[in-house]
Amino acid sequence: MGGRLKDKIVFVTGIGSAGPGWGNGKAAAVLFARQGAKVFGVDINLEAAEETRQIIDAEGGDCSAMKTDVSRADDVKAAVHCCIETYGRIDVLHNNVGILEVGGCVEASEESWDRVNAVNLKSMFLTCKYVLPHMERQGGGAVVNISSISATHDLGTTYVSYSATNAAILQLTQSVAMQYAKKNIRANSILPGFLNTPMVVESLTAAYGGDTQKMIEQRDAQCPTGKMGDAWDVANAALFLASDEAKYITGTQLVVDGGLTCKCV
Repeated sequence: MGGRLKDKIVFVTGIGSAGPGWGNGKAAAVLFARQGAKVFGVDINLEAAEETRQIIDAEGGDCSAMKTDVSRADDVKAAVHCCIETYGRIDVLHNNVGILEVGGCVEASEESWDRVNAVNLKSMFLTCKYVLPHMERQGGGAVVNISSISATHDLGTTYVSYSATNAAILQLTQSVAMQYAKKNIRANSILPGFLNTPMVVESLTAAYGGDTQKMIEQRDAQCPTGKMGDAWDVANAALFLASDEAKYITGTQLVVDGGLTCKCV
C-alpha cells in the first residue's frame, strides 16, 4: 500500500472488466485503492463491479460498487449522489467506460453509431455534469478521461464511431480543463495504444476471423516494443494524473502506446 492518493475519494466508471482478466477500470480502481484512495465504482454489470470491489476489500482497501448505466442521466445523477452520501466528496473522476464496434459510415448501423456515442461520449458529459459542481464547491478536483490513439491516428481497423467519439473526448476534456482551471480543477485525457484487455479481445477477435491468438500476435507485431500494453500501463498513467504530483498539468493528452504513434503517420 502506498499513499499517493491517501484519503482521496475516487469515482470510477467502468470498474468491472468486460471479461476475464484486467480491464482499464478494474486495474485503475485497484491501483487507486492500493495508493490510499476510497473508491466508488460504477458499472452496468454489477457482478463485474462486485468482483473488483471484493479484490479491493480483500487487500484492506475501501470500495463501494453500484450498478449504473452511465449513458443515462438519472443513473449517473443517482450514483454521484450515492457517492457523496457515502464518502462526502469526490476528489477524482476517472472515466473508463468505452465500447468498440467495427464499421465505417456505410457499414455501421445508425443504432450502432448512437450506442457508441452514448456509451463513450455522452457518459463523460454526464459524469462531468454531475461531479464538477461538487468539485467546485469543495475547492478542487481532478478528472481523468480515457480516450485512445484512434482519436488522432488510423490504426488499420475501421471503427468510425469509436474513433470519432475518442476524438471528441479530447476536446471535451480540454474544454473542462480551461473552464475550471482557475477553480483548482484539472482535467486530462489518456490515449492508450494497442492493449491486451478483455474489451479488446471481445470487440476485435471477430475482425481477425474469430481467432483471438491471431489478433494478439498481429497487434503485438505492429507495436514498436513487439508487444501490446496492458491495463496496468494505463492505470499507472491515470494514477499520476489523478495525484498531486500532476498539480500543474491540465488539458494535456498523455499518450501510452509504446511508441506506436511515432510510426503511424
